[in-house]
Amino acid sequence: MTSSSPSPSQHPSAVAVSEELFAPVSPEVEICYQTFGSVDGDPLLLVMGLGGPMIWWDDDFCTRLAAAGFHVIRYDNRDTGRSSRMPQRVTRAQLIRAFSTGRGKAPYSISELASDGLALLDHLGLPAAHVAGISMGGMIAQTMAIEAPARVLSLTSIMSTTGRRTVGWQSPDLLPTLIAPRRGGKEAYVATNALVWGLIGSPDFPVDADVLRTRAEDTFDRGVSASGVLRQMCAVLTQPNRTLRLRTLHMPTLVIHGMADKMVHVSGGRATASAIPGAELILIDGMGHDLPTDLYDTFVEGIRRTADRVSAPD
Repeated sequence: MTSSSPSPSQHPSAVAVSEELFAPVSPEVEICYQTFGSVDGDPLLLVMGLGGPMIWWDDDFCTRLAAAGFHVIRYDNRDTGRSSRMPQRVTRAQLIRAFSTGRGKAPYSISELASDGLALLDHLGLPAAHVAGISMGGMIAQTMAIEAPARVLSLTSIMSTTGRRTVGWQSPDLLPTLIAPRRGGKEAYVATNALVWGLIGSPDFPVDADVLRTRAEDTFDRGVSASGVLRQMCAVLTQPNRTLRLRTLHMPTLVIHGMADKMVHVSGGRATASAIPGAELILIDGMGHDLPTDLYDTFVEGIRRTADRVSAPD
């Protein structure tokens, strides 16, 4: 592990950034990914949440992580960005049943999404990496740690949950907006994006409207899939309760959650930290379901601190 990493506030204006690359992780799935920083840094896999392409891990955030000593790998989950699209269709009736009961047939599972991440590490020749995930990405990261603990050096779970239905619930007020039929086209996507982030974003850390628009336009240009979001949502809604298996984990773990999160209630973060032995829990007032720029240093310092516990156990 790196022992003398620069502080996040000292990050250089530029670090090595790869082109967007592609990894065939299974016969059906090709994953688009990109790296930041030196290959000699500590490998850090970033796993994004529902419907989010890898560019939602902001370039500046990735640069700060690289400056803190990480070789950062961000990627598009299947059904997002430039990664493979799956063919199955999900109906509104399926989603409503899954939301109400937690049961139903999903096109793929959180475990299969975790397998994509592990296969990407294989493609890169990495026997293990630090793993950080946000929201659905936290569920994927937790599952990677459960199913392949030797390959996850440290775990950071951000605004996520255990899969237990009595914690980490989504505000019912959000469901009509999330599953509403969408009009096609770039401007419609940008407008919907602004509506959603207005509902779930951080009330104490508002994002400038121009920043939201630019990110939405970039996301649309890289490729969006409304049916893909529904497939991912189905995987989330039918995920198993990981609580008992989380109790078997022994890698250093950090859990971060916003107190104003409407997408995944803060009880999900508390339950995750409670389940994993020795986990550190950071709760942030006024933070919703996003990564505010004002908190980048908090996140980077936490991820670095957690990674350093691998070589300096308590």
